[in-house]
Amino acid sequence: MLLMLPRLFACLLSFVSDYSMYRICRLYSQNYRARLLTLASSYVTLVYGTRTFSNTTEMALNSLLLYVVAYCMRHSDQVILQDEYLSDKYNAAGTPVERVKFYKLRSSLPHHSLSCCLLVATVAVAGIFIRPTFLAFAFPPVFFWLQRGLGSKIIGLGVFHLRILIFTLSAIPATVIFIVIDSFYYGYLTVNEICEFKIGLDNFVVTPLNFLKYNMNTDNLSKHGLHPRYLHFLVNVPLLYNVLGLMSLGAVLSLVYRGVRRKWSDLPRVQSIIGLMTSSFFIPILVLSIFPHQEARFLIPVTLPVIFLHSQRIRHISNTEQRCHEKGTAYNITFSRGSRRSMLLTLWYFINLVLTIFFGFLHQGGVYSLSTHLAAEMRLKPRLTALHLVTSHTYSLPLFFLQQTNSRRSLFNRQTGKRYHLARQFYSYEMGSTPLEVVHMKLHTLLEICELKKNEKRLDYRLYLALPASLMEEFYVTASNLTADLDFSVEKVFYPHVSTEALPDIFHLLSDECMNYDTQTYCERETLYLSPLKFLSRFVQQFGLTLIRIRR
Repeated sequence: MLLMLPRLFACLLSFVSDYSMYRICRLYSQNYRARLLTLASSYVTLVYGTRTFSNTTEMALNSLLLYVVAYCMRHSDQVILQDEYLSDKYNAAGTPVERVKFYKLRSSLPHHSLSCCLLVATVAVAGIFIRPTFLAFAFPPVFFWLQRGLGSKIIGLGVFHLRILIFTLSAIPATVIFIVIDSFYYGYLTVNEICEFKIGLDNFVVTPLNFLKYNMNTDNLSKHGLHPRYLHFLVNVPLLYNVLGLMSLGAVLSLVYRGVRRKWSDLPRVQSIIGLMTSSFFIPILVLSIFPHQEARFLIPVTLPVIFLHSQRIRHISNTEQRCHEKGTAYNITFSRGSRRSMLLTLWYFINLVLTIFFGFLHQGGVYSLSTHLAAEMRLKPRLTALHLVTSHTYSLPLFFLQQTNSRRSLFNRQTGKRYHLARQFYSYEMGSTPLEVVHMKLHTLLEICELKKNEKRLDYRLYLALPASLMEEFYVTASNLTADLDFSVEKVFYPHVSTEALPDIFHLLSDECMNYDTQTYCERETLYLSPLKFLSRFVQQFGLTLIRIRR
């Protein structure tokens, strides 16, 4: 239940992107069937869209924001067009009666300048508080919402500045609500303090500011891994969207080339849906490329713009309009033939199928099994025993599976008037991709600290290391070379598990070097030819996550 219910909620939330895509296509008379089918077959939707990443919520909110802004743009274009037409008729009218007629028609036009202002501001604020990088994704659609109709006869800079003011004021209620919620959640604000009127500025926390302060420090980002700033464009976009990703990058380069050559007429109109989607793809990635820590999942909110702009290019659709024939209640879509598009579509399906299997089932697949194992151990352990887990070359453990109380949350005692924290029963240490020599030294240090607490405070402990099985041989070799002795044993191995930080190495098994493993010396190349099943077994065993018990 702890796994399925959150994932079911994330899956339902991902349908916001489908609905937004459908509504945008209907607004601008585009082929929604082709785009929805492409969206549904993308591994980004199938894998990331069903996981409880904050990026998944970010993707849903960005899709919703794009739909609301696209609706406002379409609505404003229609009203402005009618307003300008009636204004010209009013000025050209020769009699007072005609002028009154056109004046009344203009007055009856619906208001559009501030339409959906509160909704746009609330969605933007919600996205920023859920993940502050949403600021980069929200900027293009919010800007397009602000400049709707700018340059027409009836929309000037005064209206633009008024929209900025009203938008800012509309964002205040949601901002206050999220600050209060975060302050309660992190324990800065409690009900007892409110009842006793002991409230100050220190009781409130603004999480987006803390996020920015942390990520603007390169030393902090180095703990999670530093990447070249071109990684998003050259690696992550093609990895996420393969064929469509390359098309998107090619389209951006084409626009840049036209801009450099001053071919302004070949560029999309600033206030068009193409301009909105193009800027919503390019600008966020450009902003996120400033930060040296770059993961592919950071870019999944651009899924809707990418698929809206380029999905028809891999399908047999000769134009942007859908061509279908209604037969009773069924619809048969007529496609034009094209070998190139057939190849691209096949490639799209094949790559997404492979990536769905890899990222959906194999990649970090043992983390959940490890979590359930440790959760059972937490329930069965003695009361005054703490569990320490060191993770190396794999993702950190999701702590909510352990169902432990939040020891970081500050509680308030009404009798003493003081704050206190609950004692921790589980400690997690993320080592990332640091060398195993450093991991060994970390284990040795933790072992000494735990032994000291055991002797002084009678607090028992259990120390574990979670390591990809592909690194087990290196772990044995490192342990034998270091002077710091560690007594360890393999508790359990969880399958399947693949960590990109430590991929299974078949070339090492094919080497001529003879190794000592599990107290048995043999040559790997001889194993391949003389005992292929044993060789295959050893290779398959690398697709696991090993839990190692460390003892004194």
